[in-house]
Amino acid sequence: MENKEFLSKLKRGVSEIISEEELLEKLSRKTPLRVKLGVDPTAPDLHLGHTVLLRKLRFFQDNGHKVIFIIGDLTARIGDPSGQSKTRPMMSEKEILENSKTYQEQVFKILDKEKTEVVYNSHWLYPLGLQGILELSKNVTVAQMLHRADFKERFKKDIDITILEFLYPLIQGYDSVAIKADIELGGTDQKFNLLMGREIQRAYNQEPQVVIMMPLLIGTDGVKKMSKSYGNYIALNDTPKDMYGKIMSLPDNLMLDYFELLTDFDINEIKKLIKNDPRAAKAKLAWTITAQYHGEEQATNAQKEFDRVFSKKELPEEMPEFRTKQKEWLPVELIFKAGLVSSKNEGRRLLAQGGVELNGEKISEQQKISIDKEIVIKAGKRKFCKIILEK
Repeated sequence: MENKEFLSKLKRGVSEIISEEELLEKLSRKTPLRVKLGVDPTAPDLHLGHTVLLRKLRFFQDNGHKVIFIIGDLTARIGDPSGQSKTRPMMSEKEILENSKTYQEQVFKILDKEKTEVVYNSHWLYPLGLQGILELSKNVTVAQMLHRADFKERFKKDIDITILEFLYPLIQGYDSVAIKADIELGGTDQKFNLLMGREIQRAYNQEPQVVIMMPLLIGTDGVKKMSKSYGNYIALNDTPKDMYGKIMSLPDNLMLDYFELLTDFDINEIKKLIKNDPRAAKAKLAWTITAQYHGEEQATNAQKEFDRVFSKKELPEEMPEFRTKQKEWLPVELIFKAGLVSSKNEGRRLLAQGGVELNGEKISEQQKISIDKEIVIKAGKRKFCKIILEK
């Protein structure tokens, strides 16, 4: 592929490249580039938001370049301050190692294992030692750090910023020095950290990396970025049924972004489909993404089950069961005990919104539920549970 054609295809969905001229110059050398992505294992599951960057890495791999996937086991101990209004709590080494294992299992659903170098940043950061940290720290001033938007806001509001948080972008930037990165990928929220990598490389007499930033995928709530902490994520480890159902529940205005960032379909064709038949477009999106991570057969089964339950208003063929000897329940108590909501407050909100059904009929918070043999409770759009009275 010619460099200009490569750049044109690479730019699909990209928010910003710093800089295109530098990237074209690196590509003109006709040698494989070292492309870096660092991820802190702060949670056990990867979600579709992570795949925006992973898919772009795969594009580089498919065009002959080397991907270095950095698991930030040491930087996770500090916690990335990007977008944070307060200091993150420090994670334990045990949590980090457990999450790291699942990350390695999941990234190869997208990346080519044979063309990926997986490294832990503790391997070069621990040996750096105090002398190395002092050398690293002299390259950036406090004034530069306080230009960072989230630090600036916290400083203005007199909210604590620890020295440890100041070290985060420096240490993450040193990762680029350690692996001699030609390119680093990250979300738009990582701009300060990514540019810091360029500065640190210059300080260590390396050619600065090109920075490629991708937009943040909006979660299922249609408002905030996809994140486990917001509860609006679609995990790669979700069951086919849950993955398909969550995508079908997305607000329509997110569809184009999901198609652009998570699939390879021609965007002009997708725009026409969304305009002419938005439900067919969403079904195409849900099937395609589910098939990517679970295979075509599972995606087709999930689609049939979804259509049967939500289009034809039938009950799922399989659903969890909750057995009880108690005949009468308050709705909020029952849906919480049955595991349909994570808290009673969530249950009350769902009941107030008319989001709980008993045998197909909506119920209120005050309405008592009597169980005679068995009943079916539906909470929200997709959660069902069979309640069985034990003698």
